Amino acid sequence: VFDGSITADNYNKAWWDLKAKYQGVAPASSRGEEFFDPGAKYHVPGNTPYTRYFLARILQFQFYKGLCDASGYKGPLHECTFYGNKEAGQKYWAMLSKGASQPWQATLKELTGTDKLDAGPMIEYFTPVNEWLKQQNEGQMCGWQTNAAPAAK
Repeated sequence: VFDGSITADNYNKAWWDLKAKYQGVAPASSRGEEFFDPGAKYHVPGNTPYTRYFLARILQFQFYKGLCDASGYKGPLHECTFYGNKEAGQKYWAMLSKGASQPWQATLKELTGTDKLDAGPMIEYFTPVNEWLKQQNEGQMCGWQTNAAPAAK
């Protein structure tokens, strides 16, 4: 929309094309350009960027691993708990106490040891269930076809 490649007369079709491509979702009935389905999503008319959710999810697991490390935990990440651990609590409090007093990358480094976003802890956390799913789905066709249903007529 912003670069002009999606024009106003194709907003709804483009919306459903992207929903099919990235989420495997199709409308329950034909949706033409007389509808504006993106507007039903609060984030669209409210101009709330989805990027914040993406970044928050990565940071959530990065923080979790940083606090597990601070607590001295050794073992599978998905089994870590730092409940009641003073070292993890102090590190967490120190992070929260920074507020906006320094660039977020510096605060991230103090908690995790790196100033870069890292999805590795999320992958590590979900490795056991991912391996189980691979076994359960062996030989199966998983996913969706992007040309499964037309978005509009």
